[in-house]
Amino acid sequence: MKGADFPRSSSKPGSVAFVSGGAQGIGRAIVQRLLGSMSVIVLDQDREACADLTAHCRTGELLVIPGDVSQEASVRQAVRKAVKRYGRLDVLVNNAAVSDPYGGKIEHLSVTRWNRFLAAGLTSAFLCAKHAIPALRKANGTIINLGSTRALQSEPQTEAYAATKGGIVALTHALAISLGPRIRVNCISPGWIAVENWKKRSTREAPHLTKTDHAQHPAGRVGRPEDVAGMVAYLASEEARFITAQNFIIDGGMTHKMIYAP
Repeated sequence: MKGADFPRSSSKPGSVAFVSGGAQGIGRAIVQRLLGSMSVIVLDQDREACADLTAHCRTGELLVIPGDVSQEASVRQAVRKAVKRYGRLDVLVNNAAVSDPYGGKIEHLSVTRWNRFLAAGLTSAFLCAKHAIPALRKANGTIINLGSTRALQSEPQTEAYAATKGGIVALTHALAISLGPRIRVNCISPGWIAVENWKKRSTREAPHLTKTDHAQHPAGRVGRPEDVAGMVAYLASEEARFITAQNFIIDGGMTHKMIYAP
């Protein structure tokens, strides 16, 4: 889909961003926002979504690479290809994760399924950072990790997803301390974000939201992928040079609202 015409962020001229899991959902909104001011490389294992993004994302310079973000060889090759093509790397956005947080009852959760959550959402961030750091260090670049408010609060049967997102928050401040001051590292933890109209064409639909859904949020509505993309653009910009090791919660105030059952 074609996104809105976003304002240009104040990034360094010729900047390049690498976005994992950027072919649909929040990742796709991030890609389209960043394309307003820099070249973007996407690594995503959903080939259909990759093809759809390539066909319909016309703004700026975009390189879409199908590949598994949890496999080191795939990540290494994609980062090398990006640096070879553009000569630099300024921004890494670790967005990839399992999209469905529900893993089933913990007593029935297999090690294989547990590891799938961690591989997609946490190991992928480690691998992308590991292989992007040399180029990011040369550019005095930044890493932006996508966490979740589920690192702070939970629903039943989401242990693997919550553990993954808690790990992302911790990985963020650990990387920030290890890599500073040359590389800044921050985290964004979205709450309820309606992504239905940012999916690949075959599964795209309008969000089905009620007045009650919106009213749960002190901000008055459910979140949109564009809300998260705006924060990514800011953290990637020169205006954010003094910000590192932080976790930004974008949830319309929902995590601070006391909710009592009727």
